[in-house]
Amino acid sequence: MKYTDNSLNILTTKSYKGIGNAWIVKNLKGNESVETIVSLLNKIIKGESTSIDEFEHLKNHYETKLTQKFEECCDGFVALGDNNFPQHRGNVKESERPVFLFYKGNIDLLSIENKNISIIGLLNPVGTIEERERNIVAQFVKNGATIVSGLAFGCDSISHQQALDSNGNTVAILPSPLNNILPIKNKELAFQIVEEGGLLVTEYGTTFKSQMELSSRYKARDRLQALFCDTIVLAASYAKNSAERWKMFGQKLDSGARLAMDYAREYDIPRAVMYDQHIDENNPMFDLNRDLIKEQRNITIIKQNNITEKVEMIMSKQPPIKNTTPSQTNLFG
Repeated sequence: MKYTDNSLNILTTKSYKGIGNAWIVKNLKGNESVETIVSLLNKIIKGESTSIDEFEHLKNHYETKLTQKFEECCDGFVALGDNNFPQHRGNVKESERPVFLFYKGNIDLLSIENKNISIIGLLNPVGTIEERERNIVAQFVKNGATIVSGLAFGCDSISHQQALDSNGNTVAILPSPLNNILPIKNKELAFQIVEEGGLLVTEYGTTFKSQMELSSRYKARDRLQALFCDTIVLAASYAKNSAERWKMFGQKLDSGARLAMDYAREYDIPRAVMYDQHIDENNPMFDLNRDLIKEQRNITIIKQNNITEKVEMIMSKQPPIKNTTPSQTNLFG
């Protein structure tokens, strides 16, 4: 399992109560000495201060946890300041920037030099949605893209599987630790992704303790789907008020794709949608696609008869510019 002294320092720093991503991004560039980190922590910690000895003790504790819990399921751990820590795309506030990642597979697939395309959508696509999405994924792979998605059922799984079927690379961003892949029924797909040169990546080293915590992790996963791509493509999705629009009261409609598309807008990540008005106009599974087209006139619309043209146009765009302005909790349970 690969990791650096710097990544252990970042992990240990994050374990202190009240220390979040924003504090780390503001105060650390990576590769600071333990003495420097402890001095910075003592300026913000309320109550009893920490010490170099205490920090080193915690650091050794987490290193032991890493090797014991993740040796078989995790290839490495990278953090802010490491040479291979992925650079995010777009403009994002400090509190939403990732500061460390666990990974299995080829972490270089998230490199800023790589052309990454996120392709996402709903959990239960029907009709021609799968076939059309597969055609789009295959065309992106043909043009050299790495396909990013979230390993969820439906459109996410279709994206990953078609990338593999097209002999391309794919990245699955998880809301769970690598020793507890979710959803469980997609474990085999996750293993296949790694076996065929792809990547599994997550911010989490512990299993969630409540449904509320899991929900927040899915939201955080959705933000990474936007931050680690050059363009995000929506295959199909319900809108927030689809149940009301189509009188499907009592039905819980998935919202992950909506969140990821919202994050992309916030971060200035280019967005595209799969949509053909003459066949999708009365399909509630394309409600979000229609809403996005109305909201953003310059959004890229991928139709059945323009896939090659639109994919080549998306692939030719320059990547979004990153904004460069820059008591303890147990991270491993």
